[in-house]
Amino acid sequence: MTRRSGVALFAAAVLAALPVLGTEREAAAVAAATPVAGAAGAPGASGATGTTAGSGEGNAGRFAEAQGGDHSSGGDRDHSSGQRWRGGWATSVQAPNAVNPNWSTQGFTDQTVRQVVRVSTGGTQARIELSNRYGRTPLTVTGATVARTGKGAAVQDGTVRQLLFGRQQSVTVPAGGEVRSDGLPMKVKALESLTVTLYLAGPTGPATYHQSALATTYRAAGDHRADTGGAAFTEQSQSWYYLSGVEVTGGKDDARRGAVVTFGDSITDGFGATVDANRRYPDVLAERFAATGHPRSVLNQGISGNRVTADSTWAGEKGVARFRHDVLGEPNVGTVIVLEGINDIGASAFPDWPGGPAPDVSLAQLIEGHRSLIRQAHAAGVKVIGATVTPFKGAAYYSERGEAKRDGLNEWIRTSGEYDEVMDLDRALADPADQDRLAPAYDVGDHLHPSDAGYRAMAEAVDLDEL
Repeated sequence: MTRRSGVALFAAAVLAALPVLGTEREAAAVAAATPVAGAAGAPGASGATGTTAGSGEGNAGRFAEAQGGDHSSGGDRDHSSGQRWRGGWATSVQAPNAVNPNWSTQGFTDQTVRQVVRVSTGGTQARIELSNRYGRTPLTVTGATVARTGKGAAVQDGTVRQLLFGRQQSVTVPAGGEVRSDGLPMKVKALESLTVTLYLAGPTGPATYHQSALATTYRAAGDHRADTGGAAFTEQSQSWYYLSGVEVTGGKDDARRGAVVTFGDSITDGFGATVDANRRYPDVLAERFAATGHPRSVLNQGISGNRVTADSTWAGEKGVARFRHDVLGEPNVGTVIVLEGINDIGASAFPDWPGGPAPDVSLAQLIEGHRSLIRQAHAAGVKVIGATVTPFKGAAYYSERGEAKRDGLNEWIRTSGEYDEVMDLDRALADPADQDRLAPAYDVGDHLHPSDAGYRAMAEAVDLDEL
């Protein structure tokens, strides 16, 4: 196993700096290395599923108390069956911003938001995770449904199911909080697409979201959470809002093997992949597991523009800060693949970086950032695989000085022995005629991000037996 990493998102406009709830969020997942089996949150005035952030629930310790029910379905374990919950789909959330067109800065008022996601593994029960991590006020979700995906905004007839939160239809998520719904009896297959619909009576205020969904989200005026047809959903976005996870339990999928979390920037996020086609490299990796007859939880925690060493108002907290929450906060994690660093390199002293000039990051700082990720993973008993950073010659922020840093980082990843395994994505995607460039067949056109074929090549370079 051996390969490279990369990632950056360029945009014409940047929203005036929003406060990042950055490094102080590390405390929200500090309990990840010390799981508490079957932990349930201390009841509040009217708690819902999940526990107060930092309380040490399961492998997460990150779910804030929310109004609307009890704590009966919180944690990694389904107490009624003794089976563990596992991640079917996940995304890393971001602070609202207007770097690219989206609905996050204005939020929602008397609107229904319909979002489509594909799960990597199946089960006999499902639940969703909602995040208000960057909300400045409590978020009330008036109601939510899940259904099997149809065409576009439509869902399959007879499959719409109401989701409950502590046995209630609505839930209020505190500012900075997250919550899981109650488990819903529902057979879900690996690689099946599900449609999650939220009705937000609002006004919600600016919305916690994930910018680069590479999937279409639909919006309708009024309450259309129970609609099977898509006619009311006349607006579209390519971001996800509030929805940060879908978890499953039960069934024949192998829950004894830990989840694989892919962590990084836009190359993990899938920037440049075909929209609505699930062609990011983690998607193809999930397909490879399913093809063996043993589907496995593969979770994508990439954020376009993210950096290892520096926070951003538009691309998330720095990798060393968000790792505990976004990786170790997921249920039953066994392995993490780290593919990050190209934005630290490219953005260094780059005058056109969105949000303003970025700090000049040295090779030593980058290596220390990677060492921090390794330490955090090992402290939680998680295997950590280092991916080499992919070629970027010809990209907008390429420089010979940056290339020297990339070569140095990749040499350290390959030879230091500090990662448990190495995925050499650099060599897998490089042009044989110029090792500093992406091979033309793997280049989406900006000389930084892979094409669909490039993402497939990344996934095919993974040795499944090492995960």
